[in-house]
Formats: sequence, C-alpha cells, structure tokens
Amino acid sequence: MVAITQVVLTGALVALLALPCAVATMVRAEQRAVRRRAWDRRHPAEIRQLRQLDRQVKAQLSAQPQPPAEGSLPCIEQIAAELRRLDRQRRRGPTTESTLWLAAVLCAYDEWLRLACRSLGVIERLQPLEGIDRDVERLRLEAELQANGVPLGQ
Repeated sequence: MVAITQVVLTGALVALLALPCAVATMVRAEQRAVRRRAWDRRHPAEIRQLRQLDRQVKAQLSAQPQPPAEGSLPCIEQIAAELRRLDRQRRRGPTTESTLWLAAVLCAYDEWLRLACRSLGVIERLQPLEGIDRDVERLRLEAELQANGVPLGQ
C-alpha cells in the first residue's frame, strides 16, 4: 500500500513539475507559427529589405560603438536615456522580426546596463550568463537601477 502511494505521489509530482514546461513549449510553438504566417504574407521586396538589414547589422556588429571606458563615464541621465532607447528598440520595430538585430540590440543594452551598474556601484553578473538566466539578471538590474533613482521607464 505504501509503495503504491509513493508511486502515485511521485507521478503526480512529476506531472505537476512538467506542466509549466509543456505549456511553455506549446505557447512558444504557437508564437513561432504566428510569426511564420506573418512572414509568409510579406511582400518579397520587404523580405529582401529585412535580409539586407540583417546583413548590414551583421557586418557592423563588430564595429559597433562600445560604451565609454571607465575613466570617462557619461552622466547617469545619458546612460538612462540610452537604456530607454535600446529598450524601445528591443521591444518594437525590426528587432521583433530579426534575430540578428535583436541580438545586436540586446548586446548593446547589456553593455549599457553594465555601465550603469559600474557608475552606481551595483553588482552585476551579466557576462557569464546566457538564456533565461541572463533575462532574469537583466530584470534584477533594471529593478536595482530604478531603486537607485535611475528612471528607465517601461
């Protein structure tokens, strides 16, 4: 009787833990399908322009201007303005349809986040992280900066 109860409880626990993953996978697949249908309806000239834009971003990615070195930090208002601009770009416009563009904008956003943290003395750990861990660290840093009076706005 005890063994059956343990098996049932273990099965229920595994199902409960796997449910969020299954839901996330279904939502992600649906988003991909919607994006693919939207892409298929595009005019060929628009598709060519987006591909050309991707190539230009890829070519300029290595030549992208880096934030100033530690010795010449801009004022926090300039950093906040740059973060707001990059945040708008990562949430709207071509970045929603171009993976390469989004990667470039996120890279720049992360660099400016790191610069803001350096100027305010906030500890950040963006560099070694990837994927969802990096997204969570971004959210933590944004909350830290706002708690320190940096107006990021959403």
